[in-house]
Amino acid sequence: MTDTNIQPDYLGHRQRLRERFLSGGGKDMADYELLELLLTIAIPRRDVKPIAKALIRKFGSFARVINADRDDLFEVSGVKESAYTVFRIINAALERVTWQNLHENELPVLLTTDALVDYCRATMAFSDVEELHIIYLNSKLHVMKQELIQKGTINMVSVHPREVVKAALANKSSSIIMVHNHPSGDVTPSQADIQVTKQIRDACATIGIRLVDHIIISPSDAYSFNSHGIFA
Repeated sequence: MTDTNIQPDYLGHRQRLRERFLSGGGKDMADYELLELLLTIAIPRRDVKPIAKALIRKFGSFARVINADRDDLFEVSGVKESAYTVFRIINAALERVTWQNLHENELPVLLTTDALVDYCRATMAFSDVEELHIIYLNSKLHVMKQELIQKGTINMVSVHPREVVKAALANKSSSIIMVHNHPSGDVTPSQADIQVTKQIRDACATIGIRLVDHIIISPSDAYSFNSHGIFA
């Protein structure tokens, strides 16, 4: 005879996991444990530790799991729409927080490069194709808005200088920052990157718009054209 009052072992484990998180803020938790905690929200009636560990094995880290493509996630047994939704919520929250930290900062953007890189990383670093974004600035170099200008392939994104100029004018921006990602993880600019950046800088200058920087981003690194003297 089965005792229906006996709770599954994983319920006690979930409670202990929550208590650890609340007492330490998750700082002492492994990637799979933090992921497991998220999965308890998405999958309420199942032991989710094996799923969390399988996700980490497949994608390598917590960050790569929550940024993973939907179809790739669904290749892991037990991952359904509910888990994918939770991951997308985490992504949206991270993007919004980093944007607000950047947008609401009263300092010129050149003095808040960490906030800028954090936002760019949250927005595009994990994309599997190159994306070119423009961040529009006002006369005080404060961030006004950002826009995705072009999507490319895994190793290239093309844009004509006049497209950037047109976008800057349309957004009444006195200065801009270009940002694009390198899915390979290597943020070293190619010769094509350098050439088109200088063309865009010169095209913007003819109508009084300043290209403040061009940043190449990856999940773990960033490269600033301005910091490396390429604009000199």
